Amino acid sequence: MDRVVGDESAETAGLSDAGLARVDAALGEMIAAGELAGVVLLVARHGKVVHRSVQGLKDIARGEPLAQDTIFRIYSMTKPVMAAAMMVLHDQGLWSPDDPIARHLPEFEGVQVLGGGGRGIGAPAHPPTMRQLMTHTAGFGYGFDPNDAVDAVYLAAKVWQADDLAAMMRRLATAPLAYGPGNRWRYSMSMDVQGAVLERLTGQSLPDFMRARLFAPLGMVDTDFYVPAAKLGRLASLYQMGESGSLQVVERPLLGGDPSRIPKIASGGGGLYATADDYARFAQMLLNQGELDGVRILSPEAVALMTANHLSDALIAGGYGIGQQMIRPGFGYAFNGAVFTDPVLAGSKVGRGTYQWDGAAGTWFWIDPQNDLLFVGMIQRMDDKGPPVQKLTQALIGEALEPGAATRGRVGARHEDAA
Repeated sequence: MDRVVGDESAETAGLSDAGLARVDAALGEMIAAGELAGVVLLVARHGKVVHRSVQGLKDIARGEPLAQDTIFRIYSMTKPVMAAAMMVLHDQGLWSPDDPIARHLPEFEGVQVLGGGGRGIGAPAHPPTMRQLMTHTAGFGYGFDPNDAVDAVYLAAKVWQADDLAAMMRRLATAPLAYGPGNRWRYSMSMDVQGAVLERLTGQSLPDFMRARLFAPLGMVDTDFYVPAAKLGRLASLYQMGESGSLQVVERPLLGGDPSRIPKIASGGGGLYATADDYARFAQMLLNQGELDGVRILSPEAVALMTANHLSDALIAGGYGIGQQMIRPGFGYAFNGAVFTDPVLAGSKVGRGTYQWDGAAGTWFWIDPQNDLLFVGMIQRMDDKGPPVQKLTQALIGEALEPGAATRGRVGARHEDAA
């Protein structure tokens, strides 16, 4: 993917310039209304960047504007990157989706299912598998809610206070599963468990592996689990909506710690910092079926397995999901991200097979193989109830791809329709 702005015009790539302007205008309205501090966007089609835009502020109090190279906390957009790292090992034959997790992490041999009082009451019908680990159906929790029976056990065991991933797994393995593997979908620390599997299989730390096998070969020069001191000035401030109805600085960001220092535990579920350009290069690799700029990262078969739905019809109909990613007919779950299996049924204008996810601070992306398109959006607002930027931008991009998009409707109507 060329980093040069305007490498190919939107119209040449089959996207309406006016339609893309409506995307910018809709998000600009949110900035003007105080819903967002700012936004950085990148759209690519047919392997070329066709649209970039930067609006708003990196830091409100100092009046510092965002820039194309601003670094963002991408939180759960780390999860698809973790999936790709796992698929590198899958290509090497080091694990299979039907492997029991305990084959790679023996600590989990004999894990039990939750009973009364937060204790295990017996073995599950079958041990949790790697496929279930990759799809939030293995039975794990996240460990942040003291009012949840399983999370309370994680908190008591100080799972998140461990010194490294190996110690985290030893503590986690003492807790019961929240449910029988495969019986439910529950957002969880499964991707952090994947990081421990990766370290066990490779003998490398998760950051070292990702740098060597993903970031360096993909040219992701600003992506890591920390921000070097020389780049700290490019890190976007983080906000949440305060009780006053205005954006307030988040004093203690989720996962905490000094962003300029490598964390004790590199979180495969939410620990990365990145720029829009870097994440677009990762997304383009997936869209290219595992290759970018002549460098092959994954086999096409690995990308196909990673981005295919792995949930049963019963789970898809079960009302599961997290934040604005609600699983439903036509919208299932792949490895570490969601996938549209039937966009019309799911009420979306994206192409079939679109793979996507988002982050706790509002960042979002998708790749759309049917339309050969990718979209990356970076914002800095911590709030599950924030504006539906992914749904909105997918609706507007869908319109920008349609004949006659250049003369269609006003921006406000599009915002209201997508909300």
